[in-house]
Order: sequence, then C-alpha cells, then structure tokens
Amino acid sequence: MEQQRQYVGIDLHRRRSVIVRRDADGEVLDTTRIDNDAATLAALVAEAGPEPEVVLEACYGWYWAADVLADAGARVHLAHPLGNNWGHRRVKNDERDATDLIDLLRMGRLAEAWIAPPELRELRELVRYRALCRHRHRARYAEDRIMPSF
Repeated sequence: MEQQRQYVGIDLHRRRSVIVRRDADGEVLDTTRIDNDAATLAALVAEAGPEPEVVLEACYGWYWAADVLADAGARVHLAHPLGNNWGHRRVKNDERDATDLIDLLRMGRLAEAWIAPPELRELRELVRYRALCRHRHRARYAEDRIMPSF
C-alpha cells in the first residue's frame, strides 16, 4: 500500500519553531514545537514519509532549515512573505501560521520565493553586507559634513 503524501508547514523562528503535519485531505496528523536543531528537524520531517511537501516562510535565518529539509528528501517550498494574502485573521499564532502555509500549498495558491543554491547565497550575503557598509559610510560622511568633528 502506497503512503499518502504528507504536507508539513513550519513557522520558523530564531530559537524555536512550530511544525504542523497534515495529510493530503487536510487532516492534522501532528503539531510539534521544537527548539531549532538540525537533527530534531530532520527527524520530524522523516516522520512525514518519503518526499513530503514542506513549506516555510522566507524569514531571517531560513537557509539552514531549507538545507536540512532538502537533505532529508523533502520537497521544500519557500513562501514569499509579502506575496501571500494572510487576510484579516482574528487569531494569529504560530500553529495557525504553519497551518495556513500548508493550506496555501495544498490549494496551489502559495506565492513562492526562489531558493538560491548555497554558493549563491554566500555571494548575496556579501552584496548585502557591502550595501550596508556603504550606507553607513554615506550616513557618517553626511553627518560629518553637517557637524564637523574637531
């Protein structure tokens, strides 16, 4: 008997995350809160069977999770934070966010962001850092012109 495809939604945060697992019919199979750890995340995704559809929002620090999920055999989807209409929900919590990500993916309405390969991510970070340094330098230069230091 073939196992039914499972969907995993992750509301990823810096230290802890909420993981919701659902079947193709939308029935909740499991909801778990974890301290962010690669081994724990890989073990939980393995419970979803072969090649689960996993969705997480593009937020600060998503790289490590996407890499762990891909290495675990998951089909990783990165939700674009501004491209998805979250509506005007009365209830806003981590579990609901993860569940909504799954629903958008299941319905084919998920606005996805591109998952850059690791070697390109490093270059992107260098460009972002350079832009930040340049911005700070320009701000300091402008400040010195307004109020010279003696």
